[in-house]
Amino acid sequence: PRPRTSLVGLRQHSPDRYARRMAGYSLSKDDYLARLRRIEGQVRGLHRMVEDDTYCIDVLTQISSVTKALQGVGLGLVDEHVRHCVRDAADADRAAGDEKVDEAVAAIERLLRS
Repeated sequence: PRPRTSLVGLRQHSPDRYARRMAGYSLSKDDYLARLRRIEGQVRGLHRMVEDDTYCIDVLTQISSVTKALQGVGLGLVDEHVRHCVRDAADADRAAGDEKVDEAVAAIERLLRS
């Protein structure tokens, strides 16, 4: 098995990974989809908790958990974007690289505001 390393444990490495032209997350798409399915289940659980009049602090705790899980997916995508899309653009053309860096910074700013 290939090693799995990143801030959120989603990115898989392969030697020729950056030579390919695809969305930055394509190599770990199944991991992201599985993670999002789990988050979807957590959100359905939140819905049930509210329907069942679960104690508000318990609902808030679950909301925090879902929020952290989504942030983890977001961080993984930022990591993939920088390592794949930004690096490829910078290797091809400095101006294109600068544009991708600006795009990544804006995405990070949106993540931090959420």
